[in-house]
Amino acid sequence: MNTLNQMTLLLFCMAFCNFSNAQMGDDQKRRPIVVIDPGHGGKDPGATTRTGIKEKDIALGVAENMVILNKMLFDSSLELFLTRYSDTLIALGDRAKLSKQLKADIFISIHCNQALNHNASGTEVYILPKSEVHGKKSAYLGYTIQKKLSGVLGIKNRGIKYGNFQVLRDNHQSSASILLELGFLSQTDEANYLTKEDAQIAIAMAILQSIFKFLELS
Repeated sequence: MNTLNQMTLLLFCMAFCNFSNAQMGDDQKRRPIVVIDPGHGGKDPGATTRTGIKEKDIALGVAENMVILNKMLFDSSLELFLTRYSDTLIALGDRAKLSKQLKADIFISIHCNQALNHNASGTEVYILPKSEVHGKKSAYLGYTIQKKLSGVLGIKNRGIKYGNFQVLRDNHQSSASILLELGFLSQTDEANYLTKEDAQIAIAMAILQSIFKFLELS
């Protein structure tokens, strides 16, 4: 990304959220570790819009913007890692393994939804069933993110659901873990929104703000 685009991104986000970044104290033992998992990748495109834009690219776009914003606006206050940084397919087990090896505080797998009902729309958050070690933390993380996406960006909130996804199952003893469905690529208006760069920046910002709130850093 060139300097002009970086400046444009910075000005957009500052105007969009009017967020004042609280600097972490020097006496902080360590920065919170957050692992973002852009779903699918490589030969696995995930869901696809009617115009051919793929879920894997939207998920990676949001994740990449989270890295940029964390550095530019929040002085890298989070130790932010991605499970993939390019269009590659990473095994599901390896995605959770990274989070466990890093002893991450938060794990978020980013996806987009698809349905036969083309009117279906909105965000969904999945966590493991109530027996999950970090179940309450995961539910609160998901609730915080959905509230921000709904309240600030106006995306419909479809609530928190239980799902036995491998990336959650393999990671449930290590961190607060959620699988976030940003919206439905089968719904025309939502698909058009999610494929826009400005929307992906705004979503990335909303997720970051939610993480700071969850960690009580804002």
